Amino acid sequence: EIIVDRMKREFGVLANVGRPQVSYKETIKGESEAEGKYIKQSGGRGQYGHVRLRVKPLERGKGIEFVNAIKGGSIPQEFIAPVEKGIMEAVDRGVIAGYKLVDMEVTLYDGSYHEVDSSEAAFKIAASIGFQECVRRANPILLEPIMKVQVLVPPNFLGDVTGDISSKRGRIDAMSDRINIKVVDAMVPLAEMFGYATNLRSMSQGRGSFTMEFDHYEEMPKNVATAVIEGRAKK
Repeated sequence: EIIVDRMKREFGVLANVGRPQVSYKETIKGESEAEGKYIKQSGGRGQYGHVRLRVKPLERGKGIEFVNAIKGGSIPQEFIAPVEKGIMEAVDRGVIAGYKLVDMEVTLYDGSYHEVDSSEAAFKIAASIGFQECVRRANPILLEPIMKVQVLVPPNFLGDVTGDISSKRGRIDAMSDRINIKVVDAMVPLAEMFGYATNLRSMSQGRGSFTMEFDHYEEMPKNVATAVIEGRAKK
């Protein structure tokens, strides 16, 4: 953003710049169970895959954990890996808005197979179907990246800066002093920070500066999530 602004001001070069895309993620808040079946008969050998899955949420940053809890051989060992693969491929697609799913445990606890018609492909498809249904039943939510932001600004502009951060759904964690400078530490959603370099210069007559780094993912407010989901649906 800063470079594009300099290109325009100093060299008169205009650039076509699109709004950056935020890397949202999806997860679940509840637990659920579901089954996935893929049965196809079409002359000759058919396809048969059947799994029963359970999902539950994990702590932020844990990723996806697959647990094989099959007992008694209800699904032969050679079909376990295709089940896990089907789940991991479905993870990348999400169910709310197509964003990657994170931070949940997926347990394969039961299922059935056919002596002739079962195949790796059938179990992979069945696992994908069952996993997506599990997620839909487990109160899926959107997560957004939260940035750790530090703003340095002269004291007479502090009120404008803190008010602007609050309007961006930001949370001010601390304020401190340096020589003739106020330091504001805050957590702000990345989606609200686009264009901030220009806004800060305007608010502080060019005397403010800031740094920003990724901190964590956090559940998105429902009204904001709805707007994101609707925006994805239009694409």
